[in-house]
Amino acid sequence: MNTLSIIAIPFLGTILGASTVLFARRSVSARLNNALLGFAAGVMVAASVWSLIIPSIDLAEWMGRLSWIPAAVGIILGMLFLLLLDSLVPHTHPGTDTREGLKSSLGKRQMLMLAVTLHNIPEGMAVGAVIAGALTGNTGITIASATALAIGMAIQNVPEGAIISLPLRADGASRRRAFSLGALSGIVEPISALVMVLLFDHIAPLLPYLLSFSAGAMLYVVVEELIPETQQGQHSDIGTIAFAIGFVIMMILDVALS
Repeated sequence: MNTLSIIAIPFLGTILGASTVLFARRSVSARLNNALLGFAAGVMVAASVWSLIIPSIDLAEWMGRLSWIPAAVGIILGMLFLLLLDSLVPHTHPGTDTREGLKSSLGKRQMLMLAVTLHNIPEGMAVGAVIAGALTGNTGITIASATALAIGMAIQNVPEGAIISLPLRADGASRRRAFSLGALSGIVEPISALVMVLLFDHIAPLLPYLLSFSAGAMLYVVVEELIPETQQGQHSDIGTIAFAIGFVIMMILDVALS
């Protein structure tokens, strides 16, 4: 499978998820919303560990007992990066009218799209960083590993696409417009992945830090937004079960396909 095909896989997941609005008759129920968010969180945590943090430590093996340093530094910087974006980019989340980030005159639909965009930036960076590692050739990272991560991101993008398109439909958007906006919310993912791939010659020495940076950014999204949202209301156990399912599926993908 070539590089562009791998980069496109997660975006296809977003498109598939957004397409649910074309035949769904109502918005996402609280139970289903928690399940989708929990599943996405589980996939992201497993991908962070097996696809990003462990390879980061392996690439720094030459540092001996200090091989944990790139992973630790990258995770912290990734979380700080998302914290900064979360503080600056105006956005809101499905199911709430609370606006976050800097004050803006943007409408609710645009704010919802920006919220999902924040999620997709680290996911795209993660896929791009793993592909860059495979292209470098001497990292132990394979194209199969990159494909496994891309498939995992696509699987968790399916509920994300639905979570953005269905509330837009419930808010009054036409089915076609809700689908278009839901699908476009994931376009930043292949773009950020492609940027990482195009720069792979220059980022090779920093690869352990970039892998863990992407992991830290995704973990921030999980801890700050996805998990808290699954624990609201009466169906928090559904979110927890879905988290476990998503975690196990991503773990199997990474181990079996790598």
